[in-house]
Amino acid sequence: MENKKNKNKPKSVASKKKSFSKDKSKSAFSKKPYVKKDFTKKPVRKSNLPKADDGLTRLNKFLANAGICTRREADVLIKAGVVEVNGKVITEMGYKVAETDKVVYGGETLKNDFKVYVLMNKPKGFVASMNDPFNRRNVLELVGKLKQRVAPVDKMERDTTGVLLLTNDDNLARRLTHPQLKVKKIYQVSTSTNVSALHLKQLVVGFELESGFAKLDEATYVGKGDDKRTVGVELTSNKSGIVKKMFEHLGYEVSKLDRVYFAGFSKKNLARGQWRILSEKEVGILKMTQKEVAE
Repeated sequence: MENKKNKNKPKSVASKKKSFSKDKSKSAFSKKPYVKKDFTKKPVRKSNLPKADDGLTRLNKFLANAGICTRREADVLIKAGVVEVNGKVITEMGYKVAETDKVVYGGETLKNDFKVYVLMNKPKGFVASMNDPFNRRNVLELVGKLKQRVAPVDKMERDTTGVLLLTNDDNLARRLTHPQLKVKKIYQVSTSTNVSALHLKQLVVGFELESGFAKLDEATYVGKGDDKRTVGVELTSNKSGIVKKMFEHLGYEVSKLDRVYFAGFSKKNLARGQWRILSEKEVGILKMTQKEVAE
């Protein structure tokens, strides 16, 4: 009975209270011993400078620079085992090559030349040629800050304005100007007088010039309202100045000749005399387009 009484007996208030009398030496808020800081040592900071160039180039970039394909397409070629380095087939992704390495694809030894592709809105009064005997103003002056030496893909007359491609990729330049590939070009032609509907048909049917037979794929009025002095023409011919010659043959004086489209590119967002470098994606599309046309 006594044990039961003891069990039911309420505990004292003092026993219920929690004790906060901890050892001060173990307190979380106790003061840490003072340590004198050494300000003579400078903190180690990560450098923002780029890593030193080891002189090596990724194999996929090497193939792209050689004008074979894009980097993504190069990865496919490497995986397929069709690329050799110093006589050894390489299938490893991320493999790097040195300048002294011999890279072979399709039985051909490749050179590591960085290919650059420039889209320009050519202004009037500039020659689009590597060599001009009259030493006139050249479109190459406009890309003077470019490290790579480029050349116009095709010849544009001095007074012609509009879309012009420049590159150091000779293989692509040859394909773009090859007569069998029939690369599309669109010009806007302005004449001093109205062009008759009959002459529009003759431009498409074609006729003989001193340089041979010439014809356009399309010819239509693009002026506002009743304006018949502005004509849009489409062609695939690579003959220099052929559009102007055809209009002059029919008795029209061409006051303005502007190329608004060439090989899939327009002069959108480019003011006269401005230029930009094509992105890797745009170059890939350009190369793929030419392959499809060739097939």
